[in-house]
Amino acid sequence: MSRSRSVPELATRVGVAAAIALSSSALWAVSSTVSRAAVGADVPDCYAEDAVLTVEEQRIGQPLVEGGESAAAQFLRAAGFEAAVAQFATDLCAAPDLAAAEELVVRSGEALWELALARAQGERDTGTIDRYDDRPLYWARLHMTRAVRQWEAPVEVSVVQRNALVHLLDHASRGLTTIEWPEAPADATRVMISGFDTYSLDQSLRNSNPSGATALQLDGRTLETDAGPVVVQSVVFPVNWTDFDEGIVEDAFGQVLRPDEDRADLIMTISQTSRGRMDVEQWAANARGGSPDNNRNTLFGPISRPSHWPQPADSPEWIETTLPYEAMIAAGTGPWPVVLNDGICEWPAGTFPAPSAVRCQDDPSEGSRAASGPGGNYLSNESMYRSNRLRIGMQAEDVPGGHLHISALVYPEDPAVLTGPEFEADRRAVVDQTVGLVAAAGAAAP
Repeated sequence: MSRSRSVPELATRVGVAAAIALSSSALWAVSSTVSRAAVGADVPDCYAEDAVLTVEEQRIGQPLVEGGESAAAQFLRAAGFEAAVAQFATDLCAAPDLAAAEELVVRSGEALWELALARAQGERDTGTIDRYDDRPLYWARLHMTRAVRQWEAPVEVSVVQRNALVHLLDHASRGLTTIEWPEAPADATRVMISGFDTYSLDQSLRNSNPSGATALQLDGRTLETDAGPVVVQSVVFPVNWTDFDEGIVEDAFGQVLRPDEDRADLIMTISQTSRGRMDVEQWAANARGGSPDNNRNTLFGPISRPSHWPQPADSPEWIETTLPYEAMIAAGTGPWPVVLNDGICEWPAGTFPAPSAVRCQDDPSEGSRAASGPGGNYLSNESMYRSNRLRIGMQAEDVPGGHLHISALVYPEDPAVLTGPEFEADRRAVVDQTVGLVAAAGAAAP
């Protein structure tokens, strides 16, 4: 199927009420002579250096170690993404009005996503870094959103309009605007998955996220299994509470949970956990624990409800997985053991909010209030909760859904080194096992 979208449909799907004309262009075709001025600290003349940037965007110029080159610049060069980022900055400077800028950010965001997919799946050979590397997409996107915030437009652009441009660019570069099942036999099983951006960047700017790398490996692919073909669509979520409050999880999974011929047969959110574990989480909790996100924001309490997607009348405190976890465990993937992970923390009925009343046990008790699920109370848990609350709200209870936590990575000892053979082999092993588990889940879907 085509990946193009009509203007009204895109506006509805990404929650933005602006009608824009979309281009059908796919990958960038840029000259190797394109200036690198838009990469790093230097920007074209049409950019304001005093623009208000997010914490994530402010990390662009930071080195891995003191006195070194910007980590972001190293990742762009290593992946061969420098020219694409510079071209976007140049094109945005040339945009004569808001409508042209809207068209450009969607076209360029989708092109960045397609470029990252082509590189990850071996269809395009650019740069020197391993094709399983998810980090160049993250840093390229930040360069582009920073450019939008710094753009001195030839016409007046309000804060709301500028934020809408960033929103369109962000969603397009995460795969949300190009969700289409690939052509496959009529009996193919359709699986929608999500991964995450890198995070904990205040600890290290070289962090990778194998769940995001898995999403890049799988989007648009058909996996052959003994039970028949499994076709996959994927997106990569930000590690930001604000984006979740705005409904990015629902914007993604809502597209494949409608009661029509495009409904998914299984949905799965994926994220990174501790080392050496592959956990199918038994429960999702209606709880936010307050850990800081990539913009250092914190939130605590129940999970918000988006207004633009159907929801159950009352948000359940707990949602249990319906993934075919027994088949996933029995698939015998490696190198890490696969388990159904239980264990929750709750306020028993009538005890909230007394801190001393919180207790932890295998499963929730009747009438309890959620404190954390087996997968915690951060955005991993929330991605499972939101996607499956939406699944219930859209009356898609027959579609299995749940969350898979996958092993963390081991990085090179030298903190100034981006990558290395052992690190790359380790990430490939984790990603390949995750792909195998997606295939096993799809093969077992009813």
